[in-house]
Amino acid sequence: MKHFDAKLHVKGKSIFTADIPEPAGTLHAAVFTSPCAHGNILSINTSVAADLPGVVRILTAKDIPGENQIGNIVQDEHLLAEKTVHFIGEPVAIVLAETKQQAYYASKKITMDLTELEAISDARTAAKRGDLIVPPRTFSCGDTDTVMKNCTHVITGTAETGGQEHLYLETQSSLCVPGEGPALHITSSTQSPSFVQKTVSKVLGIPIHQVQVDVLRLGGAFGGKEDQATPWAVMAALATHLTGRPVKLILSRHEDLVNTGKRHPYSYDFTIGLNEDGKILAWIVDYYQNSGAVSDLSTAILERSLFHSTGSYFIPNVTATGYCCKTNLAPNTAFRGFGGPQAMFVMEAAIHKASIETGLAVQHIQKINLLKKGDSFPYGMLYSCNETQTSWEILEQVAEVSTTRDSIKKFNENNKYMKKGISMMPVCFGISFTSTFLNQANALVHVYTDGSVGISTSAVEMGQGVNSRIRQVAAEIFSIPVERTKVESTNTSRTANTSPTAASSGADMNGNATKIACEKIKERLLEVAAKELNKDKKHLTLNNSSVLCNNNLTDLSWTQLVTIVYMSRISLSCHAHYATPGIHFDKTKEKGRPFAYHVTGTAVTEVTVDNLLGTYKVDRVTIVHHGGDQLNPLLDQGQVEGALLQGIGWVTMEELKWHEKSKRLQADSLATYKIPDISFTPESVTILFAKGEELDSNIGLKGSKAIGEPPFMYGIGTWFALVEAMRAYNPKLVLDYSSPLTPEKVLMAK
Repeated sequence: MKHFDAKLHVKGKSIFTADIPEPAGTLHAAVFTSPCAHGNILSINTSVAADLPGVVRILTAKDIPGENQIGNIVQDEHLLAEKTVHFIGEPVAIVLAETKQQAYYASKKITMDLTELEAISDARTAAKRGDLIVPPRTFSCGDTDTVMKNCTHVITGTAETGGQEHLYLETQSSLCVPGEGPALHITSSTQSPSFVQKTVSKVLGIPIHQVQVDVLRLGGAFGGKEDQATPWAVMAALATHLTGRPVKLILSRHEDLVNTGKRHPYSYDFTIGLNEDGKILAWIVDYYQNSGAVSDLSTAILERSLFHSTGSYFIPNVTATGYCCKTNLAPNTAFRGFGGPQAMFVMEAAIHKASIETGLAVQHIQKINLLKKGDSFPYGMLYSCNETQTSWEILEQVAEVSTTRDSIKKFNENNKYMKKGISMMPVCFGISFTSTFLNQANALVHVYTDGSVGISTSAVEMGQGVNSRIRQVAAEIFSIPVERTKVESTNTSRTANTSPTAASSGADMNGNATKIACEKIKERLLEVAAKELNKDKKHLTLNNSSVLCNNNLTDLSWTQLVTIVYMSRISLSCHAHYATPGIHFDKTKEKGRPFAYHVTGTAVTEVTVDNLLGTYKVDRVTIVHHGGDQLNPLLDQGQVEGALLQGIGWVTMEELKWHEKSKRLQADSLATYKIPDISFTPESVTILFAKGEELDSNIGLKGSKAIGEPPFMYGIGTWFALVEAMRAYNPKLVLDYSSPLTPEKVLMAK
């Protein structure tokens, strides 16, 4: 199986929002945003801009007919600023003009008089001031205070992880076209079509059914279009609603970098308690999440950090507390892993520091604390398999870890400045939305009279190949060539009340909805075939575009059967709904079963560091990943490779900096924000997929496991491999558990 969009991408024929031909009379929008991180608005001066050639109208908050509110979980975000601005890049006014250039030029002529207020960019500072989005939240089990007093080793420390820019290829984009009356058709580069639909309804004060949101595909997202595509789509809709003309709004790369949120930076305090053998008995951790100016999805992301507070390890006594800290930065948002990477980094940092202070090897502490079947997580769910341990054991053998350590030791003994390091990184990541109600999807399947199949689902294709998997499900159930199937665009009129395509659940939920719909149609087909052939239905099957009876070919082909069913006035269409079974969570007790299952695996990473220059390279990464009964191994491999490199980038070179006084983002272009390129890719990447223990086929799609987010965390091992190479050069190195570990930081380390 292949990723069916690949040929279109390579040929440049894939259609994205910006490629859609503009309807006659289309206006172009440009957004004037706040140049100040925090201030009270005295006046907005639009007169100069309004008189410029081509400018049709300039919209501000007073023009909003409904509610000026686009908050998702917490209602704390205005579409357009009213009295106060809270971050640089906050939308204030929308310029509508005949051309994109005219709109952009006019937006630069708008000025704003304001009284500047103190701006904060540090999460800990915000926490000390009590500037929190919501009250703190704690997950706990056991008795950490009592147990910690009796531990042989008690290690305390702090850590920091930075943000990360999504850098999707397609910037935030939207096109709104008016329909009859108040009806609107919006094409948006969003992972959340229904949230865009509901928010437009609220802001414009019109019923939801008057708003149709359509998504053909996204040019990447990584979480950055789950919530943050919404304001730009709503702005286009507002402009169309007020002018009666189509409106197109496409952000430039610079605008996208400055105006949108990133992965949340975190700051941590931790205390870890171990016995003399290295068993972790107690874990206390505080997460200070830099949420940005408004909540966005911060509360849900912090929640997932709490869910993953113990990483891949069983710890019987845990107190994990999270703080959503309100700062004057663009609201930070979802990013691949959704709070999981932050929690896993500090867990590994604590183990690493414990190794240094106790003399026990890092890998020893990791291995003896790995989750095993029957262990409980702090939130009460039991771990249902032994895949965390088996992936580690398989990796030790296939990567010849012991032999590699010996060779690294010899290399380091024979080289003064060039040193090698190695680390192992286990991953255990829960699959499902942690808000239980979001774990639902629907699909609409049509079998046409020529035997071809059209499928509409809630899933958004963003390069991850979800549509390829869905087509594969339909083709297998009907036993027809996959080329005879097609997945339509994601459209709120065909599939209503959709959950975001996020949480690595898109294929599981939408694929299972498709599976249910196809199986219902198949039952109808076989019932008609039984009558036509005068056979018992239980003896009939579909195989290779034909009907078989007791595995023998009949005279009835797939296309003939479809025609007969249609002529018999029996429906060849089916709408199906799927809700992930068996999951629940009580937020009043912070206990339950929030995940359908966990995805696990282990990576070993080898690096070489030039301690004289501070430069480094990743030599080799070997991964054992439990993928279940893989539907599409090629797609899975691509997801692991991409996630790995993105994870490596997060902990090495991807550094976000803001001006200390103004709070303006300094990494606001591809000249100042660096991501891994082909030359930084590990010289060798080996991915071994292990089937692992059986998964309920009604949970994972046909027994397969989710793949989107878990492999990102393998990249965290690179940070610890680099540190080991640095310590080989300087055993007295004073470690600052701060990520990313840029070459500059390596050079300046002491």
